Amino acid sequence: MAKRDYYEVLGIGREADGAAIKKAFRALAMKYHPDKNPDSPEAAEKMKEINEAYAVLSDREKRRLYDLYGHDGLRGFTQEDLFRGADVGSIFGDLFGGGLFDSFFGGRRSGARTRTRPRKGADLRYDLRVTLEDVVFGKDEDIEIPRVETCSACSGSGAKPGGIRECEVCHGTGQSVTETRSGYSVFRQITTCPQCRGRGRTITDPCDECSGRGSISKTSRVSVHIPSGADRGYAIRVEGEGEAGPDGAPPGDLYIVLDVENHRVFERHGDDVYVVEEVDAIRAALGGEVDDVPGLDGPARIDIPEGTQNGAVLRLVDKGIPHLNNYGRGDQYVIVKVVTPTDLTEQEKELLRKLQELRAKKASGRV
Repeated sequence: MAKRDYYEVLGIGREADGAAIKKAFRALAMKYHPDKNPDSPEAAEKMKEINEAYAVLSDREKRRLYDLYGHDGLRGFTQEDLFRGADVGSIFGDLFGGGLFDSFFGGRRSGARTRTRPRKGADLRYDLRVTLEDVVFGKDEDIEIPRVETCSACSGSGAKPGGIRECEVCHGTGQSVTETRSGYSVFRQITTCPQCRGRGRTITDPCDECSGRGSISKTSRVSVHIPSGADRGYAIRVEGEGEAGPDGAPPGDLYIVLDVENHRVFERHGDDVYVVEEVDAIRAALGGEVDDVPGLDGPARIDIPEGTQNGAVLRLVDKGIPHLNNYGRGDQYVIVKVVTPTDLTEQEKELLRKLQELRAKKASGRV
């Protein structure tokens, strides 16, 4: 089933600011959370839809992509990508307490003995400058990205073979537990182990290649396809081409953001393009054809109607920018600039004087 519009899901207008988005989310969470509606089988799906809408619209970059391209702008994003950076958890904690949030999103129960999960590597952004022709016809581009990669010598462990041992402080859990008793109560505080920083292990013999970091700085070549119809600000996601994750965790992603150069002839508005064409005053008055109007696919022909005025706009259907991820194209609009000739011969001037006399007689009613 097709996804609903995120603004419609939250019941807000497209001009809503961050405060309005958060307010709408809180109200809907109070109303539809499954723990508030135990007898409603649809509550869980409804809440997931609300969560996703909030996660996208509360993030500036994701909201920009959604406003430009709708759900297609987020194509390829995983659920982890959509919810990365969203403060859904803190809002649920304020409304219901952490327990309800953890149970709804599959969080672990308090007291579970698990090691801290390695975080995914950082995402990277690369601004790629392209021409209008590149986004009209599409193009494959190779770019070089400086980034941090997993050390191949130690596979990201940071140690030589046999050079790792279990942390003596946390015994491999990555956590430090402190208990304080007060009467019959026991207060337990769980923090990241200061000795191993949550890794659960320590390096005794560092890797010579990366000096124990588990990663090295390298320049990587990445191939990317620029799709037809893309516009300035369009982001291309390349999965797994970001920074290496710590301790062998998965790498982040690479986001290539397009910056389309202004064209010397064409001006783009959405999927339509505009061009100015000079037409001499005589042709504008009598009408005719122009065979060499600049076009994205090469010179185009256009009919000039009789009596065309300066600034008139003529349309060439399906001669504009291809629609992104869709069929068809925009249109090309030709703005007529009527030009008065400046290199007239005496014979041409005489003809124009006769025309002027005829026009004057016509105006006075003598013809």
